[in-house]
Amino acid sequence: MRRGEEVRYALGVDVGGTKVATAILDQDGKIIKRLELPSNPIDKEKMFEQVVRCIDGVIEQSTIPFADICGMGIGVPGKINRDEGIAVFQNNLPWRDFPVVQRLKQRFPIDNIVLDNDVYMATYAEWKLSNLGNECSFVYLTISTGISCAIINNGSFIRGEGFAGEVGSLPVLNPFSSGMITLEQSSSGVAMEKAARHYLRNPQMSTEEFFKQFELGNELAKELMKKVIAPLAYGVYSIITLLDPQRIVLGGGVVNHNPFMLELIEEGMKEYFSSGHQYSANKLQLSQLKGDAGITGAGLRAMESMVSSKNLN
Repeated sequence: MRRGEEVRYALGVDVGGTKVATAILDQDGKIIKRLELPSNPIDKEKMFEQVVRCIDGVIEQSTIPFADICGMGIGVPGKINRDEGIAVFQNNLPWRDFPVVQRLKQRFPIDNIVLDNDVYMATYAEWKLSNLGNECSFVYLTISTGISCAIINNGSFIRGEGFAGEVGSLPVLNPFSSGMITLEQSSSGVAMEKAARHYLRNPQMSTEEFFKQFELGNELAKELMKKVIAPLAYGVYSIITLLDPQRIVLGGGVVNHNPFMLELIEEGMKEYFSSGHQYSANKLQLSQLKGDAGITGAGLRAMESMVSSKNLN
């Protein structure tokens, strides 16, 4: 921000199946106030009311005058209709063709509300923070409950017909038996927990405990880690061979809490390197914003829509 410029603020909202996070940010993406509440996915209205409660809460707790808030960005998982502001379908939320933007405008006197997929919001924030500029290809890969990515090329998202970046659906060799499964079925947080309960013979084991056992040197955990990392290395290498991006940022809860995964994935990729690809491992970086990537991107997108007549596509 240059001296003499008016400071602007925006609301960033990140809606998930387990939590709703809301923040007030300034135009540089700095979080002024943040609030997080558990999701209430009992039905569509209770879920919506929890979102409203989280937004109300962060506004009430902040000293920023509401009149200084120029807009709201909201990230929602699954398929969305950006133009109509509709949450079309989400696996982990009870919204089906839910007019989330229209409903929010009925509750808050904000005309500028931007809706997008939550991974795209996080990608936008990490891209802005990278300072790579418009002349690059940038990928953000989230490894969490599920696996997905989004791609920014020359300053615009590559969206395809709406499902570009669904790398979690990439077929991979089943690391647990014969045949093929998807990357998400082999290496997401949910898949890791399921596999850990079987391989470590503990029906109550969590993903967090699995990683703890790995770090403690548990031989079964180390063996299983090789199995779940191999498909991830293949997935990342597939992105590199297809797009050859300048940067791939790894984020999502599983990676954010276990940053050593970056080194394991880089090591696993070496199996696929040809003489011209050794530099590819240098493309990988960890998320800088971690759990705040979604709300930061949502707030920045709301700001962008106020200063530009053409949003990031």
